[in-house]
Amino acid sequence: MYNFIGKLLVLFLVSSFILSSLALFMGKISIRRNVRLAGFFALILDLFYMPIKYLFCRFSDPRNLDQWMVSLKNTANRESFKKSTSRIMFVPHCIRSLDCPALSTRDGIQCVECGRCVLGELRKKAESEGYDFYIVTGSSFVERILRKSKADGVLVIACNYEINKGMRALRGSKLPILGIPLLKDGCFNTCVDLDEVLLTMKNFRNENKMCE
Repeated sequence: MYNFIGKLLVLFLVSSFILSSLALFMGKISIRRNVRLAGFFALILDLFYMPIKYLFCRFSDPRNLDQWMVSLKNTANRESFKKSTSRIMFVPHCIRSLDCPALSTRDGIQCVECGRCVLGELRKKAESEGYDFYIVTGSSFVERILRKSKADGVLVIACNYEINKGMRALRGSKLPILGIPLLKDGCFNTCVDLDEVLLTMKNFRNENKMCE
């Protein structure tokens, strides 16, 4: 009996290692090309996230793991996001200028479009494309907004770690999330490729929604 259980355990460990390795490989190549079964491989990485991250912390850069996972999930969520009609865009407050005059409320930072950073321009463009736009200071803001919204699609700008963290937390909600990583991480003075954000909105524009 114990011999049988031992064989099952070894089989499980070997299978888990093979699947995780394959999922990591698919995550890496997904940065440059489309990957079939992206959702399946993303699920595998979610299931084994902590042990895999431990290995990355020991032998590599854990930021690579989050980057590959976000890329896989973007691929997996692409078609569902295209079909969404009520969308939210979350942007981190760390992009704003250090002398930003905007006030913080229960719904995030209220941009006054002072021109000291890109958020004013991004807000106008996002709202013209039908997005509800929020500048948030933490996950509690995101959770509060999502609880009261009827969004069926989320576009989020953040570092890969935060994007992946949010995607993992909302995995059971079936809410399609697309993530655009920051060009520069940190707690302040970060930046995002505005052209990439605008191109993403254009590529995923819901024509039916725009015609309403």
